[in-house]
Amino acid sequence: MKTIRSLFVLFAIVAGLVATTPAAFADHTEVTISTVSGSNTPGCEDTAEGCFIPKEATVDVGGKIIFSNTDTAAHTFTAGTAELGPSGAFDSSLVIAGSSYEWIPTTAGEVPFFCMVHPWMAGLIVVQEAGHDDTATSSSDEELMVDIVTGSAGQGEKLSIDLTFTTMSGASVEHINYDIKATQNGEVVLNEMGVHAMTNVMNHMTSSLPAAATETEPVIVEVTFKGYGVPGSEMSGPVGQVLTKQIVPEFGTIAMMILAVSIISIVAVTAKSKVIPRF
Repeated sequence: MKTIRSLFVLFAIVAGLVATTPAAFADHTEVTISTVSGSNTPGCEDTAEGCFIPKEATVDVGGKIIFSNTDTAAHTFTAGTAELGPSGAFDSSLVIAGSSYEWIPTTAGEVPFFCMVHPWMAGLIVVQEAGHDDTATSSSDEELMVDIVTGSAGQGEKLSIDLTFTTMSGASVEHINYDIKATQNGEVVLNEMGVHAMTNVMNHMTSSLPAAATETEPVIVEVTFKGYGVPGSEMSGPVGQVLTKQIVPEFGTIAMMILAVSIISIVAVTAKSKVIPRF
């Protein structure tokens, strides 16, 4: 159940440090995506770099994406996902080691891609209109906020964590970079480093919790803001600001039991007093 708990948290800006809007990044008329060495065996998907370099790339409409197979094994560059299959936007078929494949996008949008031979290899292409200004939408004098919304989770269950980044005035921001870590009873249940959010809304899922999230055993979530910018560019904004909050669903099993007992007690008193309470 979503929206069990919603926390608005302000990243305090250190005196003299403001969230400056980064300059427009270089144009994206030609981008090269290469394979990570050894990506033909599982493991690269669990690293911050992923199985493609870069794992998220931006290109202009009418620009060129060059898929370069720098690995020692053959791969495919196929639009779509391993879960849903090919989307049909492009498919390189097998590209042998040392060879490449090119694709020219004609419409804007997000295009996920993967390797059909090694489905753990996945990446994302963001196709934007030519001349698009890749800047954060925050003003230079506004502080950054993040809204944390979680579901409920019992022992052995995974906890869903939604993050929404905005400025103090509620304006959306984009190209946000951050680290997120969650622990419970000292055990790490989520640790994602170098996350790049092209939009201001992101979802994360913990591993199975060692115990139900309660006031005595909360899930502690730490978000470290790394700055505005696309990967590989100079970051700006309140870099290094850290948020640490305890996440405890307000209406867990125990709370619901207490609420149920309270309602029953009110009904019992009402039966004796003949007074109907208003809720």
